[in-house]
Amino acid sequence: MPKPTKGPRLGGGPAHERLLLANLAAALYTHERITTTETKAKRLRPLAERLITFAKRGDLHARRRVLAVIGDKAVVHKLFAEIAPQVADRDGGYTRITKIGNRKGDNAPMAVIELVLEPVVKKQRAAKPAAEAAPVEAPVEETAPVEETEVVEAEVEVEETEAAEAPAEETEAVEAK
Repeated sequence: MPKPTKGPRLGGGPAHERLLLANLAAALYTHERITTTETKAKRLRPLAERLITFAKRGDLHARRRVLAVIGDKAVVHKLFAEIAPQVADRDGGYTRITKIGNRKGDNAPMAVIELVLEPVVKKQRAAKPAAEAAPVEAPVEETAPVEETEVVEAEVEVEETEAAEAPAEETEAVEAK
């Protein structure tokens, strides 16, 4: 669990905050999106993403570390069996926080925290006309000497085979005398 911040905790002492965040994480993995206050969502994000990172590892030690935080075997199973394979290609950013306005009763700022389960789309870089032209030409020049060395090696092999045949011809000429 990340280092707790200084100052007041969520709802009381550090033990209560730890249990509160564990329950929020279990609800997030069960429902894949929950509505809570902005403060709780911001405090939940590092814990939830760390547990997903453990689930991506998938070994027994990681499962036991997640079970130490959450405690519900059904939720941990869903995290390891369903959620982790969906985010396997993602390097981080497994959660998204969206602010939704204030709560009616006490005007507390509310937010939705949800799992980002969409597949990762690789961005392709747009070609710049002047800047891209120079680097593209440089690798072409580098490949040309490589081909020349292959040609040189092939010529060396041809010369070696000719040299090997030449002594055979000389020995035949010597034997003929």
